[in-house]
Amino acid sequence: MAENGAPEGVQQPQVQMSVLGQFIRDMSFENVMAQKGVGADVQPDVSVQVALDAKKRSVENQYEVITKLNIESKSKDGSVVLFLLELEYVGIFNIAGVPEDQLHPFLLIECPRMLFPFLRRIVSDVTRDGGFPPLNLDNIDFVAIYRNELARRQQASAAEQPQQ
Repeated sequence: MAENGAPEGVQQPQVQMSVLGQFIRDMSFENVMAQKGVGADVQPDVSVQVALDAKKRSVENQYEVITKLNIESKSKDGSVVLFLLELEYVGIFNIAGVPEDQLHPFLLIECPRMLFPFLRRIVSDVTRDGGFPPLNLDNIDFVAIYRNELARRQQASAAEQPQQ
């Protein structure tokens, strides 16, 4: 056996990944605090929700990976919403050499990880331009998000199974 677990003489396919494009599909920023005329001296409590999706494109080896962020900033006591930011960011990837059984986690972990610095910059710029201190997102654990979604789906399918 070779070091990579393949039998001697068998070459593992080389994983190739390239970002063909990336763009904002949808974005909404609401400065609720300014709309209500609330004073700006408020300590924020920020909530970030992340959702991921991936789709095969009509071109061979091309995939669309979507990262959706829903960010809500409230005052520490939760009584005042400061701002809401919804962002849908898409990356178009060309991926080859990934075994079929590993493609789904690759698309929902590695691809969003590649796009995250750009996503972080957009969030920072939008919140700053919206009149708030720039929101610098902490690193997102895409592995944990993927595992949580798998567990949620397993629980949902188990709940749908008829009890005997």
